[in-house]
Amino acid sequence: MIPCAGSGSRASAATPKQYLSLVGVPLVVHTLRAFAALPGLGQGVIVVAPQDLDMAEVIRQYPQDRFVISPTGGATRAQSVLAGLSALQQHGANGNDWVMVHDAARCLLTPALIEKLWLACQNDAVGGLLALPVPDTLKIADKDRVESTLSRSGKWLAQTPQMFRHAELTQALLQAGDQVTDEASAIEALGRRPMLVTAAAFNFKVTYPEDVQLAEAVLVGRSGAAVKPLEITP
Repeated sequence: MIPCAGSGSRASAATPKQYLSLVGVPLVVHTLRAFAALPGLGQGVIVVAPQDLDMAEVIRQYPQDRFVISPTGGATRAQSVLAGLSALQQHGANGNDWVMVHDAARCLLTPALIEKLWLACQNDAVGGLLALPVPDTLKIADKDRVESTLSRSGKWLAQTPQMFRHAELTQALLQAGDQVTDEASAIEALGRRPMLVTAAAFNFKVTYPEDVQLAEAVLVGRSGAAVKPLEITP
């Protein structure tokens, strides 16, 4: 599932960031193509905002047979994911099926990372998420001054996809409420402990204007992979 209903306001663009053109293709289409490269995955859904139907037509110009578009996105991520879970159920998903939820704006995701998460979690009782150990020193701020420093030991940056069972994820989101910022947090609120699967720094979320430029530079670099492969190991 790809929640794709955000406004992308921090990217300072007139168009929601998930529809911005990167290397001539809408950002979210790069995301979809990573999943399309793995034939073993099942039905997918892209959850767009009802007011973004014109933008959804842009996605349809790049057909993705596995994904259907559901114009049921809400004001928060949790609302959009719940709508996506309902859409998947309408397309035959049952409570025991695994569901991967991925940020539309993490457009540099690779099939290898998706497969890594699947292989790590497919036999787990809970599920898990891609994440990266925090590499930098962490500061707590008081306005624009440092109040204290936190140890980075044991701290991880959550990424996506995040992979959980349909029924448990639905229950978790309903219980956690609209303001939960990722699926793992909702699962944690049930007393469960999701698995952390080491990801890669390139799987960042396009958020700010400079992120758009960086993502495009990476995509341009990848386009020449047949001549000189990127030396990146997920």
